[in-house]
Amino acid sequence: MTNSRPGSAKRWRAVCATALAGVLGLGTPAAAQDDAAGPRPAGSDWTVSRGGPTAAVRLDPADGTVTLAVRDGNRTLVEPSPVGIVTEDADLTHGLRLVDRKDRRIAERYTTVVGKERRRTVDMAESRFTLQGAGGARVDLVVRAADDGVAYRYVLPAGGGAVLREGSGFVLPADAPARLSDYSVNYEQPYDGTTAAGASSGQYAYPALFQVGDDHVLLTEADIDGRYPASRLTHTTGGGRYDVTLADPSVPLPEGGPLATPWRTVIAGDLATVTESTLVDDLAPPSRVADTSWIRPGTVAWSWLAGFGAAQRSLETQQRFVDYAAAHGWEYSLVDDGWNTTDWMPQLMEYAERRGVGVLLWMHWTDLDTPAERTRQLDRVKEWGAAGLKIDFMDSDSRERMEWYDEILRETADRELMVNFHGSTLPHGIQRTWPHVMTMEGVHGAEQGDVQADDMATLPYTRNVVGSMDFTPMGFQFGRRNNTEAAELALSVVYESGFQNYAGSVEAYRARPETARFLDQVPTVWDESRLVDGTPGEGATFARRHGDRWFLGSVTAGDGGTGRVPLSFLGSGAWRVDLVRDGADGVVRQSQVMDRQDVLTVPVLADGGFAAQICRAVPGRDSCDRPVDTVPVGTLSVTPAKADALPGATVDVAASFVLDEAGPAEDVTLSARTPEGWTVDGDGATADELADGAELTASWRVTVPADPVYGATEIPVTVTYRDPDARRGAPPLTVERTVRVFVAREGTVYVSSLPFTAEKNGWGPVERDLSNGENGAGDGGPLRLGGTTYDKGLGVHALSEVTVDLNGAYDRFTAWAGIDEEKPDKGSVAFEVIGDGKVLAHSGVLGPTDAAYAFDVDVSEIRQLTLRVTDAGDGIDSDHADWADAQLVRSQG
Repeated sequence: MTNSRPGSAKRWRAVCATALAGVLGLGTPAAAQDDAAGPRPAGSDWTVSRGGPTAAVRLDPADGTVTLAVRDGNRTLVEPSPVGIVTEDADLTHGLRLVDRKDRRIAERYTTVVGKERRRTVDMAESRFTLQGAGGARVDLVVRAADDGVAYRYVLPAGGGAVLREGSGFVLPADAPARLSDYSVNYEQPYDGTTAAGASSGQYAYPALFQVGDDHVLLTEADIDGRYPASRLTHTTGGGRYDVTLADPSVPLPEGGPLATPWRTVIAGDLATVTESTLVDDLAPPSRVADTSWIRPGTVAWSWLAGFGAAQRSLETQQRFVDYAAAHGWEYSLVDDGWNTTDWMPQLMEYAERRGVGVLLWMHWTDLDTPAERTRQLDRVKEWGAAGLKIDFMDSDSRERMEWYDEILRETADRELMVNFHGSTLPHGIQRTWPHVMTMEGVHGAEQGDVQADDMATLPYTRNVVGSMDFTPMGFQFGRRNNTEAAELALSVVYESGFQNYAGSVEAYRARPETARFLDQVPTVWDESRLVDGTPGEGATFARRHGDRWFLGSVTAGDGGTGRVPLSFLGSGAWRVDLVRDGADGVVRQSQVMDRQDVLTVPVLADGGFAAQICRAVPGRDSCDRPVDTVPVGTLSVTPAKADALPGATVDVAASFVLDEAGPAEDVTLSARTPEGWTVDGDGATADELADGAELTASWRVTVPADPVYGATEIPVTVTYRDPDARRGAPPLTVERTVRVFVAREGTVYVSSLPFTAEKNGWGPVERDLSNGENGAGDGGPLRLGGTTYDKGLGVHALSEVTVDLNGAYDRFTAWAGIDEEKPDKGSVAFEVIGDGKVLAHSGVLGPTDAAYAFDVDVSEIRQLTLRVTDAGDGIDSDHADWADAQLVRSQG
């Protein structure tokens, strides 16, 4: 690694600015003062500076073009670069003259809910240049300079023609090393190393990082709302110029007031200045949420990478993740795509609330597109008790989509719902204006599965600079991918995110006790952040402070060696350092007492890293760990989960409850109950106390009535227990599982209960009494067609065939057929019923919005029945098909 300065000029200037603001009586929000009442004298060269990088603006008297350069002392970081804008009415990129200049100082202090540091001080110089084109059209070029960078925007008067393009660009030295990401609408491409001129021709995403001498330049944009689209950078190989390209071909001007474009933003300085910069937030409007007391960042148990869609459709799996969060003091559990095909969400909300865990829900943005949809969906999840939403797949930088962001942010804030955006644009200061935005994706994150160590070591200097980043680390169930376990753990500190959505499975966490212990301690909000050491693409070491504790995270790309961390960021006195690093078999913990004069040395494996917690050394303290609020949790297992039975038959049921962790549990009772008319033989079980790992078992024999209600009946098995640390009078905790007994009419046999003589399926196995789901067995959800849920049937995926032997023993085959609701807007299939090789009936082509097709087929002489689903000739994508309630009526002869 190459050392960057352990501190930055920004930090010292911020201290001075805070003191000066106090002397001047500058409060929050800002006091912004004009330095002069009238225009400055005209000229052709001007500078704007506030003690850091300087914006050098030049108006060429020969052709009336304007350029802007960024300098630091006598060093040019961004060479003179084009400035201007083109509307339907005027080309304001040349033929310009200066009409007016006004200067003012921007001095603000504000506090954020999340971020690299919560208390912010803003001290900027601003110059507003009023420029006039040859035809009389005007534009204001507003330039700001701070200690960590420079930014500019255009302000156009109301009533003019639409914006067609910007003439904005950035010119970097041709040989400047660069870290660039190809542009995509979801910002999920990796970063590659190149040079400013050597980069291929094409479009690149913000933030774009360039090294100029010993300094770095990060290009991005700030303060985007529904009046204007986001943009990207367009480059032609061979030169160092990067032009701003808007997402829309034209942008209308508002009728009621001027149009202020987003800030074209240059963060500049050493790597500490760049990574610690809050310039993007500083340029954004103040918070529009007056009361932020309901906004609670935190750690999130996220089950997607531990089970994908099947895990989201399973109440038992989601309760398991809630349990883990409750047992470890994590604040939230996130249910991702798939839950909306279930009916148990209110039950999960109640379960989680009793355990002190908030539930976050995934939603597709199109479910929230219109005002009516937003009202219906947001009111529903709020009534259930959801703490927030993960909203996905916006996949656009258009002005129209930015306008949608404005609406959804206002409406979620009104309902006190926190937000995590995925498939999204970048944060452009959104977390200052809308503090209930906990994090955003916009990154080539862990979901991609192939993130290289050098990309992980680039993101702290690029994407994560501009706002919280939902990388979703900790997927330990996949084993080692492209970094070590300690390096993965370090990402909890290296990456800043108001919601840290950890992607591990419960089993993976429990198999790594030292890793889990550290994750239980690390916060998601910081009072101070410092880059201690690092080089983009090679490594990064961050120290972040929360209250009186510091946390270290370090990652390396490439060869291993010895990591060295100067502890000069600590205060005076003795400090305890609890280090977690890679060992011979997983991570190991070691502790030592050190002071700010010391250097922490750590052996680091290739693509490895380490994490540490640092607190004041106190006699008798053997750890920096703080107490964590926990709830005892356990696993209730019941067999069988499903059973078919005839009237008067019996079903044997067995149950086991194992206390997994955070025990003991007291007053434990295991019981079963049956609906009216059913009987149960056997006693439950009780225990005064269960310790971690202890088991309580019971069994019963359940008898079906002679004249039952036909169909499915649920037999609940329940365990109740008390948390000894709960407040007095708190109700007991309850876990419930059910045995689903299906009673069929005499003479009726369901196809899902028969053995298959042959089967094939286009995606995963054929599912019995479940939808097709994903690629694994038993990972489907309920069979749902047209709003109706079916207990029995087959879940398949085109191209599919299921064959059963009938041997002439049945009269009729009946079923409802269609695209399962787990694919509400995709898929097209055709169903065929084939008897002894001959097509007996077919549905025609069915799509996701078509009504279920009713089959009623004579099979009285059929020996072998085949149920076929084809792709309707357009490929098999999303062809999730159901043979719902598929049954055979037995011959009576």
